[in-house]
Amino acid sequence: MLALHYQIQSWVEIGSVNAEQMAEVDRRMVEDLGIEVLQMMENAGANLAQLAVSRFQPRTVAVYVGSGGNGGGGLVAARHLANHGVDVSIVLSGPAKKLTAAASHQLAIVQKMGLPIGDAPVHAELGIDALVGYGLDGDLRGPTAELVRAIGAGHVEVLALDVPSGLDATSGRAGDPAVAATATLTLALPKVGLLESGLVGEMFVADISVPPSVYDDMGVGPAPDFSRGPLVRLI
Repeated sequence: MLALHYQIQSWVEIGSVNAEQMAEVDRRMVEDLGIEVLQMMENAGANLAQLAVSRFQPRTVAVYVGSGGNGGGGLVAARHLANHGVDVSIVLSGPAKKLTAAASHQLAIVQKMGLPIGDAPVHAELGIDALVGYGLDGDLRGPTAELVRAIGAGHVEVLALDVPSGLDATSGRAGDPAVAATATLTLALPKVGLLESGLVGEMFVADISVPPSVYDDMGVGPAPDFSRGPLVRLI
């Protein structure tokens, strides 16, 4: 993977969404435009892998995977990273049978590729947090909470997908526990809860193919400027 040259924009130049609004963006993509979850997931994961390599240049990566769409994006990233020679380990937060259909589809691919998959924390140069996205409801519990604590105890750089796990995408409330990311790649538009949080680290936004007209119709735009590439660095 080649190093990327990011477009740079200010937070105030683009729109933002709360969790409910982002769910509506996702609904319009699928139901109104026919852009399927797997397509958006592929865009998210491919961009996440590109950012991981260009920003961190890791030789080893541990991808922490939740059961929903965030985890599916992490599995896509794991595939792309492995394809480009990175030593990748996948850590599931729960039984494979609990994954959503789209995430299960991505898991089946990396299983066929023979990538290592387990449920215990793995030491690596970079941790990718793909556990919980904008749909968080309350504090993390169970194995997911244990993995978040392990990520924090590992003292390695962390790249979070969409929202650092444990952070409320709307209110910005940091639950107990929550991931403190070195960098966060949010999807489509920044979530309002990220704007003032000290947990997001460096902030990037990725193009997952949402037409700007969707944001305009909802009154949440403008869209990021992806004219020079699918990643924008926010300052």
